[in-house]
Amino acid sequence: MHPVVRAGLGAAALGAAGLGYASLIERNAFVLRRRSVPVLPRGHRPVRVLHLSDLHLMPNQRRKVEWVRSLAALQPDLVVNTGDNLSHRDSVPVALHAYEPLMEVPGVFVLGSNDYFAPGFRNPFDYFRQDSRRGGPAPATLPTDDLVRGMGDGGWTDLTNRRAVLEVAGAAIEFVGVDDPHLDYDRYDLVEGVADQSALLTIGVTHAPYQRTLDAMTKDGASLVIAGHTHGGQLCLPFYGALVTNCDLDTSRVKGVSRWWPGAGSEPSSAAPRDAAWLEVSAGLGTSPYAPVRFACRPEATLLTLEPAH
Repeated sequence: MHPVVRAGLGAAALGAAGLGYASLIERNAFVLRRRSVPVLPRGHRPVRVLHLSDLHLMPNQRRKVEWVRSLAALQPDLVVNTGDNLSHRDSVPVALHAYEPLMEVPGVFVLGSNDYFAPGFRNPFDYFRQDSRRGGPAPATLPTDDLVRGMGDGGWTDLTNRRAVLEVAGAAIEFVGVDDPHLDYDRYDLVEGVADQSALLTIGVTHAPYQRTLDAMTKDGASLVIAGHTHGGQLCLPFYGALVTNCDLDTSRVKGVSRWWPGAGSEPSSAAPRDAAWLEVSAGLGTSPYAPVRFACRPEATLLTLEPAH
């Protein structure tokens, strides 16, 4: 066999193996990430926050549903849901079943684009454009009101362009949330205000971590911002990381814990001031049904422990 032909066949076999791994194995290899941030006053006991994002549920995804239900055994003090729960109009009962055991503890939620609209086929190269939101036919709507009603009836607080104070682990925590910035539904002018001085801390909650939202929340007194949307890049290069974030956040912050402060998007992370807020971005648990693959970026939930500052 000619060496060129042999090399071509080898590359094709390697590509097929990689695609099979990404679509059949890694996208179902759910993992719990454990992270911590020092945002509490000295002497306060830690607060355990379970962060769920981007499930993109289809009605038949029983394995994902049961894995999410099993997280109740962690006994978190708080659940934060940063949206994109659905991928099909029949998925609302499935999502509520997944969250049912977690609704025994306080929870807050915001919505993502795939809580409003069903996903559709996208050209993968669109994600490399400056604004990947443009183009394509009008998407089908989803039963958003049923989802919001179900999570509210379960005891979770809707933070869609809202501010709220909840008692969590015996302490008052203030939350400020926005509707999905990826759809330009965010209205921070409706929630902007002075941080509640009686609260232990202020936490910002958003689906998509656009810089305008992160700047507004941290300028407004949030010492922690929790977000999803990015899928951690979804298809990453080993030893390099994500190529895209699907928003204007830089790839160094595409998932995990980092620092943010007003204007951080134009400065290196090494320039973080001492009072910079913490940013936690989840790579999420799902994918679009039109791109059911993950590579070097396992689907995840996060157990985020809030600890006293050193």
